[in-house]
Amino acid sequence: MSTDTDSPPGRADRWSSTLLRHDLPASIVVFLVALPLSLGIAVASGAPIAAGLIAAVVGGVVVGLVGGSVLQVSGPAAGLTVVVAETINQFGWKVACFITVAAGLLQILFGLSRIARAALAIAPVVVHAMLAGIGVTIALQQLHVLLGGASHSTAWKNLVELPNELLNLHGDDFFIGAVVIAIMLTWKYVPGKLRALPGPLVAIVIATGLSMVVPGNVERIVLSGSLFDAIGLPEMPSGGWGAVALAALTIALIASVESLLSAVAVDKMHTGPRTNFDRELMAQGAANMTSGLLGGLPVTGVIVRSATNVQAGARSRASAFLHGIWILVFSVALVGVVQQIPKSALAGLLIVIGIQLVKLAHIRLARRTGDLLVYVVTVLAVVFLNLLEGVLIGLLLAFALLLWRVVRVNVSADPVIGTDRWMVSIDGTCTFLALPKLSAQLAKVPEGSTVLVEMSVDFLDHAAYEAIHDWASQHENTGGRVEFVELGSAPMADALTGPPVRGRSKGLLDEVLRPWREGEGNPITTGVRAFHRRNAHVVRPHLDELRDGQNPHSLFLTCADSRVVPNLITNTGPGDLFTIRNVGNLVPPDGRDASVEAALSFALEELEVDHVVVCGHSSCGAMKALLSGIPEGPGLGDWLANAGSSVDRWHRGHSVGQAAAAAGFGPADQLAMVNVAVQLETLRNHPVVRDAMLRRGVAVSGLFFDIGTARVIQITANGLSEISDPDLSVLAASSMS
Repeated sequence: MSTDTDSPPGRADRWSSTLLRHDLPASIVVFLVALPLSLGIAVASGAPIAAGLIAAVVGGVVVGLVGGSVLQVSGPAAGLTVVVAETINQFGWKVACFITVAAGLLQILFGLSRIARAALAIAPVVVHAMLAGIGVTIALQQLHVLLGGASHSTAWKNLVELPNELLNLHGDDFFIGAVVIAIMLTWKYVPGKLRALPGPLVAIVIATGLSMVVPGNVERIVLSGSLFDAIGLPEMPSGGWGAVALAALTIALIASVESLLSAVAVDKMHTGPRTNFDRELMAQGAANMTSGLLGGLPVTGVIVRSATNVQAGARSRASAFLHGIWILVFSVALVGVVQQIPKSALAGLLIVIGIQLVKLAHIRLARRTGDLLVYVVTVLAVVFLNLLEGVLIGLLLAFALLLWRVVRVNVSADPVIGTDRWMVSIDGTCTFLALPKLSAQLAKVPEGSTVLVEMSVDFLDHAAYEAIHDWASQHENTGGRVEFVELGSAPMADALTGPPVRGRSKGLLDEVLRPWREGEGNPITTGVRAFHRRNAHVVRPHLDELRDGQNPHSLFLTCADSRVVPNLITNTGPGDLFTIRNVGNLVPPDGRDASVEAALSFALEELEVDHVVVCGHSSCGAMKALLSGIPEGPGLGDWLANAGSSVDRWHRGHSVGQAAAAAGFGPADQLAMVNVAVQLETLRNHPVVRDAMLRRGVAVSGLFFDIGTARVIQITANGLSEISDPDLSVLAASSMS
């Protein structure tokens, strides 16, 4: 008898098929990449070699079992190398393990408090610069190991001592490390099948083999016993709890941000389930607590291993879990193999990894976005101070730059050429910080002049309002005249009604476009006043250019319906459209309507427009009336008789009507679309239009405005087509690449 807990038929088969066909092979590939990286990161951190392997095992098993990201792979990461090395140097290894446990506990608390996404609210340029600073620091450290020496405690010492290290070069160590660097840098150019092997593993294997045949005494990794022998409990610090807490917080924050950013990047690489960030953060915390208790390095989500996991075809968390098992088996059964690896080989590997953390794409992006100063300062601070101070300095500088951009206001006062008027333009965020600039520009306006003040502000506090208002009052008291034009979303009238708030541009748009339904008196004169106050100044220069003639590019024939606004739906302005409006957007055949005939002749022969457009719309009253039968009698009945052909063609199954029905449109809208297609046929057969098409290549096209969705659809001779946005298509394509 079946119960609710029984597995659905085939689920076990599908699971085993996914595991064997996808996750198992992917786990082996990730294991081969993770092994040398874990060893190298342990060496670079100054921790026991086994600590890197323990962290890799724990990261794979613990996070693989309970993590919130399906395909992210966790383990020791280069991003924490510098801060871990500083922690070990300050507190010793055993206390550093205690700090890792404390950092893991903080991560669990972060996850439980559901603030995981808040960790992503860090300026990307600071994160990019932090990684670049870590990369430079690692490269400087490991360069000394590559040359046969030992790295120093600070980046400055590593830089200063580099000439001396070059003079005492150990040729055998340098040769082995140089081979690794050469293989890592050129691996992407090898043939396809061979390139399927992990480059880091190939480089380490070849370098280890060479170290056994080349002359010299190459320094190798030392492992004291098996991985289980290296397991040991952490030690409690004997004092300095403030420094301990700061170190734990630093590791927790950096590990959290790196893990979450990696998870975001991994989500973009596959189409499976998205990451549960809070769960992922708690899993990272559990892994760090486990790793610290066992004597391992801190654990984070690692983008290199995760990307490898996705590219290898993994489908579930089983791949990350199995990769941890393979590292455990290798570390226990093949300790002797690990001890044959030269230190300089791992140094070469880490130098390449460090250099790759400095990405030219990030530098170019920072330059384009005006954040290059933040990037450079953060990198230098991370390299020559420490990671925490560098990141804090970068964040403070990024915040200062943001504040300067947000509160910046442009103020100018200039005479209008050819007149005795002055123009004062105030654009941006107008606060008390703008008072010096504001007063300096307003002081340039001569007494007694006529001034137009153009306000394009999105924020106006009381201090700025008072300064502008007092100046205007003083100017008018001395014989001048001040006229305000408010184009921004923060009106001056609101400055005294409550605390200042940032204006909403959508609200400004609503005020301009919404139908007038409020206020008393004549709505037309009220609207004219609003036009004079807010919009006349904007269109006045353009209209002044059109005072002696017009040069429209299109004749636009549409319905008289008040809901259709041609310039709005075509994003055009004054002088662009020569518009004909009538009930039902009809072109009476055989020249029956003198008004339409005159407009066609004038637009095509005198104005020489390049396009003729017929635009119908949804919920058209004329089409609804036609569905009930063409009305009889003069006036509306006589006029709608011109649409008889459209009704007949719709009843006979016109292809446009069928396409509209398939798209889910009702009968009235189907008829409206067929009507557009029929009017296009009439226009193409019209002598004036046909002549313009043949002589000048005039285009004739049809549109349908769906009022409820504010969507414009193109009507072709046989159906419908979407008017796509090539800019959005390009953006979508770039986001997928």
